[in-house]
Amino acid sequence: MATNRTFTMIKPDAVANGHIGAILNDIIADGFSIVAMKYIQLTKKTAGDFYAVHKERPFYGELVNFMTSGPIVAAILEKDNAVADFRKLIGATNPAEAAEGTIRNKYAKSIDANAVHGSDSNENAEIEGNFFFSQFERF
Repeated sequence: MATNRTFTMIKPDAVANGHIGAILNDIIADGFSIVAMKYIQLTKKTAGDFYAVHKERPFYGELVNFMTSGPIVAAILEKDNAVADFRKLIGATNPAEAAEGTIRNKYAKSIDANAVHGSDSNENAEIEGNFFFSQFERF
């Protein structure tokens, strides 16, 4: 079942490279509304908690280090079929494989520094949005 909301983060690489505005513009131009948004610096604990599902994987430590290397922009987005449409908009995890015109094709440098996170399911979109935002921070 499709929902109308998904979660995203503009990652430290895209923030450092000055792509916040362009990425947000692409998101809005694709018909998404921003329901909640914040510009924050993750701590090791916060990043570790968010990515706890990957704790046993070999890339976990590098992922936590990367995600705490600079500020991020977290947001909840709204649109019909939000999760699937946003995954299409951001493109493949590896920007070398991302379709032309997708966010990762335009702004990502590598599979690790891939500019944005997008929820992979309706369930995770809700969990991830709830991790970063209270009900009072949503509009």
